[in-house]
Amino acid sequence: MSTAEETGPESVFDWIDTRAQARAKAGLARRVRPRPAGSTELDLASNDYLGLARDKRVAGAAAAASLRWGAGATGSRLVTGSTELHTELEYELANFCGAQSALVFSSGYAANLGVLTALSGPGTAIVADQQIHASLIDGTRLSRADVVAAGHLDVPQVAHALATRGKRRALVVTDSVFSVDGDLAPLAELAAACREHGSALVVDDAHGLGVLGEGGRGAVHAAGLAKAPDVVTTVALSKALGAQGGAVLGPSRVIRHLVDTARTFIFDTGLAPSSAAAALAALKVLREEPDRPGRAVAAARDLAERLRDRGLRVSEPAAAVVSVRAPSPEAATAWAQACRDQGVQVGCFRPPSVPDQVSRLRLTARADLTEADVARAVRVISETGASAGAVSRPR
Repeated sequence: MSTAEETGPESVFDWIDTRAQARAKAGLARRVRPRPAGSTELDLASNDYLGLARDKRVAGAAAAASLRWGAGATGSRLVTGSTELHTELEYELANFCGAQSALVFSSGYAANLGVLTALSGPGTAIVADQQIHASLIDGTRLSRADVVAAGHLDVPQVAHALATRGKRRALVVTDSVFSVDGDLAPLAELAAACREHGSALVVDDAHGLGVLGEGGRGAVHAAGLAKAPDVVTTVALSKALGAQGGAVLGPSRVIRHLVDTARTFIFDTGLAPSSAAAALAALKVLREEPDRPGRAVAAARDLAERLRDRGLRVSEPAAAVVSVRAPSPEAATAWAQACRDQGVQVGCFRPPSVPDQVSRLRLTARADLTEADVARAVRVISETGASAGAVSRPR
């Protein structure tokens, strides 16, 4: 009797049930939780750092663009999916961030996959911080390059890997602001190591754009690298700009190369016109209200300091991300649910989403948080954290 006859079609995916049971037992099962349009919860979970996702100027621009251009892009940008809005957005992004040129993708994930696969290959060495975002990890896996993971924020280790590489071309890959703990990469030092060893630097500035730098121009701009001929930046339009999509910023010849070779640009449907218009409107708000980034960072630092004073283990935020450590995946899940039950929405990060395998609550500050919002968040998170076993003796 064949294996197929022994098992039958109903049992082909039995292995999935076994894996699901193991994840549930380890406290690692995930759930999709739809939120209502009129949610009254205090939002400390989204990446809407500047509070622009519901801003009438941004949402109104998206609605107007849908009526004018249609609900979708209708095709790849090289066929029918590129509109005048996309071109305008690329110009404004490059101008705002100080780069030579820009190329808009349908998501930040697609931008990272596209840039890493197009700028590497079998003749390339990639040296990546061991805590880079999942999209960058997937890009390195698809690159066919020789990949080395360097210690987190360890510039000497990066330099050593570059000096001893066996390939002529090289890329160093890092986040600017790391999405789990919110710490900042030493971009100037990394750029110096790259130049010493003939490497390009690729920086994912998803959590820096709109939050760090002059008027929110990003961490790469703040480090003085925006116009550098050997630095390429990726950004997300779905975080501080409150829209959707991603982009690559950098030297014009790099952007031209991506148009010809980046598969996630060539074969993907273009960014919806509504999202392009929303991002354009958000950039305009950012130019008109340059104090918003500073307010988001100040709120994050205030939140972190108050939670630390309550005896919690809290990261030191460089931007708008604050993480609070939990004793276990199960404790993190229960803690996050307890916060939601009291009207405070927080992120819950557990393995394998966290590179250090430590579970935590991930909090995001926003420019529009009030003093009352911060006080409420601190009270709820600290009180529920005590029940979750996350609070040590207050200092």
